[in-house]
Amino acid sequence: MVIDLTHKVMTGMPVYPGDDETSIIHTQQFGVDGFNNHQLSINMHAGTHIDGPMHLLDVQQYISDIPITTFVGEGTLIDTNGTDLVEYKEEYEALIQEGHIVLVHTGHGKLYGQPAYFEDYPTLSLAFVDLLIRKKVKMLGLDTPSPDKLPYECHQALFSSQIPIIENLAHVDRLIGVRAFEVIALPLRIQADSSVARVIAIVRL
Repeated sequence: MVIDLTHKVMTGMPVYPGDDETSIIHTQQFGVDGFNNHQLSINMHAGTHIDGPMHLLDVQQYISDIPITTFVGEGTLIDTNGTDLVEYKEEYEALIQEGHIVLVHTGHGKLYGQPAYFEDYPTLSLAFVDLLIRKKVKMLGLDTPSPDKLPYECHQALFSSQIPIIENLAHVDRLIGVRAFEVIALPLRIQADSSVARVIAIVRL
């Protein structure tokens, strides 16, 4: 079974306050031009996307420079539904394995498309982030717009350890109770700090 964890890219989709709006223009139409074409204008942090280290570190490492193997791996779900702060727990030591892609379900994703989604979202503790770094996970994925708020210490700690961050995941709740799954989270091969992405989970039945 394949679960799509990606929000649809469309004109007027939710964007972080202050970011440019997404626009898809139907530039050529079959009835007039004999073919269809669309032009997309999008901020790389709109919708489901992957933050690379260049986003908040003074480095010249584009997301296209990150090895493609980083974006594919065994998945681990951390279910923290209803909590405002994702804390370290001893039980995570056995649950999170080296090289896994960790997805965190906070339940906040149900507010996607509402103003409150960007205003008061759950965040991660530095102790939890330190665990991810120590476990050498490939990536972290969230059903929130960010793992933290100013001064973005979690971002910087993860990026300093070469751990990209998937933000604005959809349908993470569908992975609750799933025993084994693989995550494929592919950014564009684009010379930018970050990239919109198609993220899926392949469930092993």
